[in-house]
Amino acid sequence: MRKTLLPALAAASLSLCAASAQAAGVVHVNPAKSFISKAVVVPAGSDTLYVSGITPQPADPAKPTELGDTKAQAASILSQIAAILKDQGYAMEDVVMMRVYLAGDPAKGGKMDFGGMMESYKAVYDPLPNKPARVTVQVAALVAPTMLCEIEVQAAKAPEKPAAKPKK
Repeated sequence: MRKTLLPALAAASLSLCAASAQAAGVVHVNPAKSFISKAVVVPAGSDTLYVSGITPQPADPAKPTELGDTKAQAASILSQIAAILKDQGYAMEDVVMMRVYLAGDPAKGGKMDFGGMMESYKAVYDPLPNKPARVTVQVAALVAPTMLCEIEVQAAKAPEKPAAKPKK
């Protein structure tokens, strides 16, 4: 009896947790004063959006290779991501996963400028209650020699409820 009871209890517990998470929507596990979530629970049936790796835009279109430092590039990218999310009915607080790729900055001796990226990230996420789970890595290079940052995100939210049908 013990051999069958424990797996049944475990399965029931998982079902209750899943049902609870689904009823609650997306859950961000945010430690106090943390810049990222330790984890994000996305219930089955949630609407999801996958945003490709976004690269910086030049501040001056007449100078397409001048992209600025890591802070400026991250700000450009996060602004573009916010616009993409908005166009699709999402917001920055719906981001559940973020991957940040930083190339070595020649001005920093070839090391990534994590601090510069964080300044732009915090400008967006400090006021928001939900932070994404995130990874930040240094890569050998990005698509163009002056690119120091590329970011991709996944966003999720409770599914849109279909419009009520008019009664006859």
